[in-house]
Amino acid sequence: MTTVLIADDQPLQRFGFRMLLESQDDMTVLDEAANGTEAVRKAADLRPDVVLMDVRMPGLDGIEATRRITASGDRTRILILTTFDLDEYAYAGLRAGASGFLVKDAQPEELLSGIRAVASGDAVVAPGLTRRLLDAYVHHLPAGATEPTAPDPRLAALTDREREILTVIGMGWTNTEIAERLHLAESTVKTHVGRVLAKTGSRDRVQAVICAYETGLVYP
Repeated sequence: MTTVLIADDQPLQRFGFRMLLESQDDMTVLDEAANGTEAVRKAADLRPDVVLMDVRMPGLDGIEATRRITASGDRTRILILTTFDLDEYAYAGLRAGASGFLVKDAQPEELLSGIRAVASGDAVVAPGLTRRLLDAYVHHLPAGATEPTAPDPRLAALTDREREILTVIGMGWTNTEIAERLHLAESTVKTHVGRVLAKTGSRDRVQAVICAYETGLVYP
């Protein structure tokens, strides 16, 4: 059973999400939060598998709430909900530790599959879509933000093969594409990906893509 906390300042929006999620045999809504402060407190108390996190909420917004929840070290994962598919806060949410994002007008099946993906440790957004999102937002970062002036410590422990794997993850390759193009067994790719995530401190594939950008392995 996947447990969910819904954080949104719109009562009708929360009601709609609750109705959808509770229609599923494998999901249950633990509680609702009307702002970021409530979301942080209830996430700590209830330890849900997933928090559906709105970005724009009064007081503590969804970005800071995401940062505080993920910084706690709990297993709870965050799924950012945005109004537009290129919401200016989406990239900030991913950097704060969210495991992905969906737009609020997504189809019900997309939301449900997204929650299941996040709960299982996968990224919500497809790698290619993640790359396009980051491509758009890298252009809004300060000049030189993707060009480290010193070697990034996150790369120090990587083998040459693992650095190569991180690079192609950042380029949007799926595990199947990596296996085919680098002539590796898919099981071997999964092992490499797991080691890359662990060594770079990336919670999931989305965070690995961000790492590839921030360390200068991938450029838009």
